[in-house]
Amino acid sequence: MKRHSHEFVETYGGLVGYGLDRETNENTVWYYLQKFSDDRVMRTILKRISDEDLESLFDLIAGLLRKYLKEREYHELFLEPNTEEDLQDR
Repeated sequence: MKRHSHEFVETYGGLVGYGLDRETNENTVWYYLQKFSDDRVMRTILKRISDEDLESLFDLIAGLLRKYLKEREYHELFLEPNTEEDLQDR
């Protein structure tokens, strides 16, 4: 059973562009992030990205997770425990 999904990018038919309105901006970021995290893209870009850019990217993502997710949400949504027992340990 798959634990991750990238369904939005597969089904979204709206505008991909930034600056029109909040909804389009959100959808565009969602679309870009799912495309960016595609295994083929990651295999290509990670071999080329500088150590500085890699660290910046990690810091940005980790910082946003800390800022906008509660600790329990971070564990449930991002870390996704393997079992109910893992979840109960938190």
